[in-house]
Amino acid sequence: MSLTKRCIAEFIGTFWLVFGGCGSAVLAAAFTADNVRIGSNTAFPLGIGLVGVSLAFGLTLLTILYAVGTISGGHFNPAVSVGLWAARRFPSSELFVYIGSQVFGAIASAGVLALIASGKPGFNLVQSGFAANGYGEHSPGKYSLLACLIAELLLTFFFLIIILGATERTAPQGLAPVAIGLALTLIHLISIPVTNTSVNPARSLGPAIFVGGWALQQLWLFWLAPIVGGALAGVFYSQVLEARNPAERELSEVA
Repeated sequence: MSLTKRCIAEFIGTFWLVFGGCGSAVLAAAFTADNVRIGSNTAFPLGIGLVGVSLAFGLTLLTILYAVGTISGGHFNPAVSVGLWAARRFPSSELFVYIGSQVFGAIASAGVLALIASGKPGFNLVQSGFAANGYGEHSPGKYSLLACLIAELLLTFFFLIIILGATERTAPQGLAPVAIGLALTLIHLISIPVTNTSVNPARSLGPAIFVGGWALQQLWLFWLAPIVGGALAGVFYSQVLEARNPAERELSEVA
């Protein structure tokens, strides 16, 4: 498959991931039907909440992995690309091209989402938070910088361990997207209250650009922690857990 086609797939995949996941948080998480009332003055809640947003991220990733994952490998996340590179499953010559495609996909998706969200009277990008990631005052649960750093690093580490294990040659064929999608769901169930969940620098960048201010100032953490967590997982898995024997590993490294 040509690099151009693979980059288009990465763009589309990251676009869908940000739109589906962040879109559920921005448009549906706390939605209330003002015209449906219980009693005299209580609006009927229809929002999907934390569990719904978690499922949306997982389902979005699962569906797009089946759709275009066979074209590009289905990274859709700079931390995943770095983790696969660190595990010697992805060439360094294509790393930054992939990351660029993911970044552009995330920004384009956030732009379309901002356009849709702004169609609601009274919607304010900055006041809403626009699903941006944050720590301290901007953490949903007011968690400290250190707590958020540890959470993002650890969860990205395990996310990459799951990805690397599910895509091993010895793993059940055709089921990797299910395991990976469920892993992302679980990660969001754990960490939405902590950081609004990143584990994906591109996903963090897209909304942050439109929120500006604090979101851009705190963006460094949501690049640093996932990238480090992904790289550590790649090295650890390839050196300790990988199912291939040393001779096969040596041949793949040469190739």
